[in-house]
Amino acid sequence: MPKDSSIKHVLIIGSGPIVIGQACEFDYSGSQAARSLREEGITVTLINSNPATIMTDPVTADNVYLLPLEKKSIRKILTDHPDIDAVLPTMGGQTALNLAIDCENAGIWKHHNVRMIGVDIDAIDTAENREKFKELMEKIGVGVCKGATATSFLQGKEIAQEIGFPLIIRASYTLGGAGGAFVETKEDFEKALSAGLQASPVHEVLIEQSILGWKEYELEVMRDNIGNMIVICSIENFDPMGVHTGDSITVAPAMTLPDTVYQRMRNYAITMMNSIGNFAGGCNVQFAVSPDNQEIIGIEINPRVSRSSALASKATGYPIAKVAAKLAIGYNLDELSNSITGTTSAFFEPSIDYVIVKIPRWNFDKFKGSDRRLGLSMKAVGEVMGIGRNFQEALQKACQSLEIKRNGLGADGKELRDQEKILYSLANPSWNRLFHVYDAFKLGISFRTIQELTKIDKWFLKQIEELIHLEAEIEKYTIDTIPHEVMDLAKKKGYADRQIAHLLGCLESEVFNKRYMEMGIKRVYKLVDTCAAEFEAQTPYYYSSFGEENESIRTDKKKVVVLGSGPNRVGQGIEFDYSCVHGVLAAKECGYETIMINCNPETVSTDFDVADKLYFEPVFWEHIYEIILHEKPEGVIVQLGGQTALKLAEKLDKYGIKIIGTSFDALDLAEDRGLFSTLLKDNNVPYPEFGTIHNTDEALELCKKIGFPLLVRPSYVLGGQGMKIVINEKELEEHVVNVLKDIPNNEILLDHFLEGAIEAEADAICDGENVYIIGIMQHIEPAGIHSGDSYAVLPPYNLGDLVIRQIETYTERIALALKTKGLINIQFAIKNDKVYVIEANPRASRTVPFICKAYQEPYVNYATKVMLGEKKVTDFEFNPVKKGYAIKEPVFSFHKFPNVNKELGPEMKSTGEAIYFIDDLMDDYFLKIYSERNLYLSR
Repeated sequence: MPKDSSIKHVLIIGSGPIVIGQACEFDYSGSQAARSLREEGITVTLINSNPATIMTDPVTADNVYLLPLEKKSIRKILTDHPDIDAVLPTMGGQTALNLAIDCENAGIWKHHNVRMIGVDIDAIDTAENREKFKELMEKIGVGVCKGATATSFLQGKEIAQEIGFPLIIRASYTLGGAGGAFVETKEDFEKALSAGLQASPVHEVLIEQSILGWKEYELEVMRDNIGNMIVICSIENFDPMGVHTGDSITVAPAMTLPDTVYQRMRNYAITMMNSIGNFAGGCNVQFAVSPDNQEIIGIEINPRVSRSSALASKATGYPIAKVAAKLAIGYNLDELSNSITGTTSAFFEPSIDYVIVKIPRWNFDKFKGSDRRLGLSMKAVGEVMGIGRNFQEALQKACQSLEIKRNGLGADGKELRDQEKILYSLANPSWNRLFHVYDAFKLGISFRTIQELTKIDKWFLKQIEELIHLEAEIEKYTIDTIPHEVMDLAKKKGYADRQIAHLLGCLESEVFNKRYMEMGIKRVYKLVDTCAAEFEAQTPYYYSSFGEENESIRTDKKKVVVLGSGPNRVGQGIEFDYSCVHGVLAAKECGYETIMINCNPETVSTDFDVADKLYFEPVFWEHIYEIILHEKPEGVIVQLGGQTALKLAEKLDKYGIKIIGTSFDALDLAEDRGLFSTLLKDNNVPYPEFGTIHNTDEALELCKKIGFPLLVRPSYVLGGQGMKIVINEKELEEHVVNVLKDIPNNEILLDHFLEGAIEAEADAICDGENVYIIGIMQHIEPAGIHSGDSYAVLPPYNLGDLVIRQIETYTERIALALKTKGLINIQFAIKNDKVYVIEANPRASRTVPFICKAYQEPYVNYATKVMLGEKKVTDFEFNPVKKGYAIKEPVFSFHKFPNVNKELGPEMKSTGEAIYFIDDLMDDYFLKIYSERNLYLSR
């Protein structure tokens, strides 16, 4: 069936602020769907309250509404645009679906003659309602766990008595497995049952037999209106049942699945999709397989794009959300073409000749006292993906992408050697179990013990054990004697030069020179082409490997590399991906060929049609350097990818690679407190009194001079990591010891903390001569709460002219003194009408996307053109839309850590943000948050 020509204007519902369990994968899906519909000449209106994303940018949709995701907002949009005839709710995760169902129940869609497309409400209801799902599976002959649903405490206890322990509790209609638990004993059961009933919005839980330790698989399936179905990707969970898929390491394609079992699973998935309802779009189906007898059990089905669809899209190159949007407006799979080849049909199952490994990224350090064990409720804040020609290479690349101060899996001298701790970790999965599996083999713990404790498939464990044998082989040599074949094998298995240097006892640069210059062992770049190279691909989407022909052909165009921001984490979220995408688009406008390097599968920057060339690689020195040697760009943009990209500036500078925009010296000067304070002094800019120390003796000496309270912080950190306010010598000594334990040899800063001060920040664009302040934001909470965790108001709500004038003057002075070319963010503390500078970051900041959205101006586009030297600040006609106030509202995920109090201080804890517009300061919303400004302040 061709396109339904009656659909002229579609409303897409976004997923709101980023929380643990629902991150930027839906931002990616929604952006792709909007582009897909606009290609068809359909008008797209979008609602989403998240200002940090590219999805809520004018480049994505015809009309963007930055409003709370609630029925009132939907009514307003439908009144403003009576011509909206359809709503697509499957691109915004659980949040969008729940809102669409609320609107359906309230009769809003019917009243405005809007039909829901891409989804079948009955199908969603069947999938989400545990009891209905179970009944349906039994009816169609798909195995399910023995169990029943309970809507009361008493009912739950009766079911538990009937089935017997161990048990699984799953809450209905929740996000990221919230309210779920594994229960071994009666004592734990009552607490878990109560928590599950409360977590479910309909106060219903499914209680079923535990299949802990079974193997877990997912199939990503597409279906059209006439029932054509294809499996896009099979995904195997490295971690067995018991760890939420969002917290599991996953591998594509499935590695240990016999073909007979896969065919059964595939048939089950198709039967499940056919029986659940007649809808067109993407669907994720999860199965458990018994390691003993290959029995298959259906776990769940998600009839919408999901976290896994973003991963499957990036893994195969098949744009699931783009195709799902086309299916939603009536097309069938055989009527669409494959975006990657441009010549073949979208009605084909991708085949891949490489391996994908996804590893989640956690931030437990931000939530002191949290339960770090992984279970049914998701706790990861982001993820990375590695692509390799074999599992070991992909695994090492994924480990190199995590940015947790490791150089890959092992071979860095950081292994755990305590047998008791290792055995505990193997039996109780947490964020570092993968590393402890490696440590266990290295320590000599038996294969059988490791397998029995982890229940990880033997094939995966053998792959890790093999790495230990290879390392023992490498250690027999020195840099001068290592044979070509051993070096080649190490590189083919994903080892970084740094890891090999550790094993050989030499420098990383010596390994690079030996293998690259002398041995000629260089990376080649392979295409992600969806068809295992059977057809020619049109889209330049690459990963690196060793050995075979190079498929990335260098052009003669002038080109620029944009470094991405790596995995999402607390302190560095999707706002930097927003800046990277705009940087790429601006550089394209200036005639550059754009090259994106990033390893985050959830984001728009790693979509295959954003940059001219995408290298899906770790944002890790060695990978970047070889791409630069291959592509020979004019330079590299580091100031859009957050701290991840910035940290590589020193290396780039040292190797003579041009940093586009602000120089490395200026970036470094801003990070070095001593040099920066001298610069402030020379430019007559006030700052709180401070000093730098390297040990506790120096700290106790210095505190007498500066006076308490003190803000203690390590140099060069992200999101306020390791920052604390201390009020006496005992606290000071304790914290300095802790910081030096975590970050040895680091310089620590002691600043006099201005208690009761007001905080504000300014963002500006500078071309080295002219400065334009794009926005000044005033925080609602007092000084002492990290800027990322503060409610902040644009423009300021009660700073007088005198204070504003000081902020403007100091911003200009600092931007010029640092010879800034591009963006700069400066943070201020204001006490008794005197403005002090706390810090300056000459890069894109967390607040830049917010200001762009609030003032409706493309500031990142302008800043990139300034960095490239194509424009001066004076060449732009700035015309911000200033009406009322915009409030930045931080969003937290403390519900994932029930035993952690919500306390806010100098270390950032929020996972996302929303934007809220008010006309004046008497607004109830503003008065409420202003009255609570001191509520969560802690040290």
